[in-house]
Amino acid sequence: MADEQKYLLVLSTCPGSITAKQIANAVVSENLAACVQTIPDVHSVFRWLNKTDSADEYLLLMKTTTERYQALEHKILAMHPYELPEIIAVPIFAGFEQYLSWIDNSTQIE
Repeated sequence: MADEQKYLLVLSTCPGSITAKQIANAVVSENLAACVQTIPDVHSVFRWLNKTDSADEYLLLMKTTTERYQALEHKILAMHPYELPEIIAVPIFAGFEQYLSWIDNSTQIE
């Protein structure tokens, strides 16, 4: 069982594979996330500037800790091309204990 609010699944969408790979590589190499899964072919429909719009995007699923969230968010904002990028953190309330320990170990500040 996960400690309440200790682990997070952070979601963000990107306009293309290059941006998605750059963000994924940066946040993992800087120990801001233990793992990033990149899911292609996400079609988003959204309201922007008072009109309905859509875009084909890549979805990033990032596993991290609440301790590392602020730094992760800042890194995404620094690299992201969108004016208002999606950055949503969902608490992980339960998970395989060894996997959660791996998230801890992978996101330690060096």
